[in-house]
Amino acid sequence: MILDTRALLFLPSGDPHLTSAARERLANEPTVFYCAISAFEIALKVRDDKLELPLPAERWLRAVAERYGLVEIPLDTKLCVAAAALPLIHRDPCDRFIIATAKQLRVPVITVDERFRAYGVEVVS
Repeated sequence: MILDTRALLFLPSGDPHLTSAARERLANEPTVFYCAISAFEIALKVRDDKLELPLPAERWLRAVAERYGLVEIPLDTKLCVAAAALPLIHRDPCDRFIIATAKQLRVPVITVDERFRAYGVEVVS
């Protein structure tokens, strides 16, 4: 299972957008991933004053990953090419990386964005 960026932000906050069903499914997954592109997206939101975190973005992400046992998937050539090759159903480049990662790992995505389904990935919302 992989978290999209919003789900990653919702996880420690208790935000109700991350439903109890999604939280239960997360609790039962042996491995939960997040894509490194989420770090980029979160850092941009902090920089642009669209998001406030209790720690600098990198430290916050490391703390959340450690607390929840999340595994980071780095960007590499194969993933970058796969994200670029996706049909233009979803134009957000960060989400395209997350979709490509989910397809590559063959795992569901925790997201509130229903457009992910159009790529043939399982969506947990």
